[in-house]
Amino acid sequence: MNRDQYYMELAVEMAQKTMGQTEPNPAVAAVVVKNNQIVGTGLHVKAGEPHAEVHALNMAGSHSEGAEIYVTLEPCSHHGRTPPCADAIAEAGIKRAVIASFDPNPKVAGKGTKRMREAGVEVVTDVCREEADAINRSFFHFISKKKPYVRLKSAMSLDGKIATSTGESQWITGEYARKDGHWYRHRSGAILVGINTVLTDDPMLTARLEEGGSHPVRIVLDNHLRMPNEAKLLHDDTSPVWIIVGSTVTDKQLHDFEVPPHVEILRQEKETVDIDTLLLTIAERNIASLLVEGGGTVADSFVRSRNVDEVITYIAPKLIGGRKALTPVSGTGIEHLHDAMTFAVVHQSNVGEDIKIVSRKEGE
Repeated sequence: MNRDQYYMELAVEMAQKTMGQTEPNPAVAAVVVKNNQIVGTGLHVKAGEPHAEVHALNMAGSHSEGAEIYVTLEPCSHHGRTPPCADAIAEAGIKRAVIASFDPNPKVAGKGTKRMREAGVEVVTDVCREEADAINRSFFHFISKKKPYVRLKSAMSLDGKIATSTGESQWITGEYARKDGHWYRHRSGAILVGINTVLTDDPMLTARLEEGGSHPVRIVLDNHLRMPNEAKLLHDDTSPVWIIVGSTVTDKQLHDFEVPPHVEILRQEKETVDIDTLLLTIAERNIASLLVEGGGTVADSFVRSRNVDEVITYIAPKLIGGRKALTPVSGTGIEHLHDAMTFAVVHQSNVGEDIKIVSRKEGE
């Protein structure tokens, strides 16, 4: 391992700790080094707050003069809610900047690198790029596709059942798999289920981690506004709740529905929720990553619209059987095999007594 890799790997490890909590911004870390000593470190911890480079430069203080900075993502070059980091690096007297990932945001996209070079800073790129790119996969997708990165999560038995024929589903997988699933909630901008999941399970849809965590926006697809007044979601303001309804829901229904302050009803122009329109709508609301948890009909609508970028599957060593037992993706399904979505398995592991498989659509 050479010197640049050593310090960049430290920065990458730091940035990994903030994955999910900076949406819609990327997770970024910076390390300032002088005379082979770390004199400043920084993380971007929340959208709207100072960027990683600023925190690192502030910690380094006068030691920034003639130092090097290692940044996991190309420094910004535009005025947003914070000043340009490329300018701050040059003004601090940094002599050399080492960058892992390029920022695809058109407001940055090579401009930060160019700005630093014009100011006399030596710039080195692509150090630990693969590792750094993986941290901000959702952000890059969000910027380039203008819609959230969609993860479809399911927990099933060996024979592909998510519930028994009577609808019993708690719990197919073990404690460790369920906790791992809550990490995905913590790392997602929003979580989505259908109204049938609410009616059957009455879930909270929060990230229940022992150490705390970030709670995603909770989205329910409810074409005909069947949400019961006693649903836990309506009485828990941990995070916002968006209820997506179809065009047949009347103004009177909306008027009569008691909406708590943390709940918002969004009516679409079609009778049933259109997934492409939905994703554009929530992207406009700065949701960069979406976790789809259920149920089978909702999963089918995402599959048929080809809006699944990653699949998280937990498999329990159990056999349930039953022709009427539920499966992860039901609904209409794909008619012809050549139309099926194909994925590459990128990760397999044991989680407690269960198996976890992560698959990604090619190109993601």
